[in-house]
Amino acid sequence: MMMMKKNTSYLVTFAAVALFAMMMMSNMSVSKAACVATELQPCLDAITKSAPPSTLCCTKLKQQQPCLCQYVKNPNLGKYVNSPNAKKMAQTCGVPIPKC
Repeated sequence: MMMMKKNTSYLVTFAAVALFAMMMMSNMSVSKAACVATELQPCLDAITKSAPPSTLCCTKLKQQQPCLCQYVKNPNLGKYVNSPNAKKMAQTCGVPIPKC
């Protein structure tokens, strides 16, 4: 009986550690996958045509805010992120321009 209780406690501990590890790995993959520049597609008109940003654009911009420095450093995206229209859009949406 004592051996079964000991094995059960090891099993519960192992399951808890395994669950915690899976949750941590899941969080890491979510944060890595969060930087997806195409998520800012609703902002395209605001950046290229100086149109007012839509509510969806502002929502997406706020979600992608932690990624903006990464986008600035990307040669293909930096010119859009640093453009005057993008800065105006960010100001309208209440998203500070990052200093990278």
